[in-house]
Amino acid sequence: MNPFADDTVGVQDVTASDGHAQAHLLATDRHLNSAGTVHGGVLATLVDTAMGAAVRSTIHGDDGAATTQLTVAYLRPGRPGELTVAAHVGKQGEHILVCQAQVEQDGEALVEALATFAVTN
Repeated sequence: MNPFADDTVGVQDVTASDGHAQAHLLATDRHLNSAGTVHGGVLATLVDTAMGAAVRSTIHGDDGAATTQLTVAYLRPGRPGELTVAAHVGKQGEHILVCQAQVEQDGEALVEALATFAVTN
């Protein structure tokens, strides 16, 4: 689906329907920063991938979607292990959608994210 997110970063099991999406990432040493925690760019990629899937599940035909704004709040550092992201589409305008996502590890929130997507055709 997304060679960068799937092959390079390792995002797995992306599922989406009716404006909701989930995905997983098994964080390993290759995902860590110099402090030994999951790199912020990996977490941003994870939420953007899930939110994009949630948005695409709401649009039809040949339309696409592009992230126009992404805000990521890093609540606590991630460690090697399973990360889970859940995303859902919130407000929708004619050509703009707002989506939210949360990343959890071992039942604890790591990230809260908010993004705006433009519907393209």
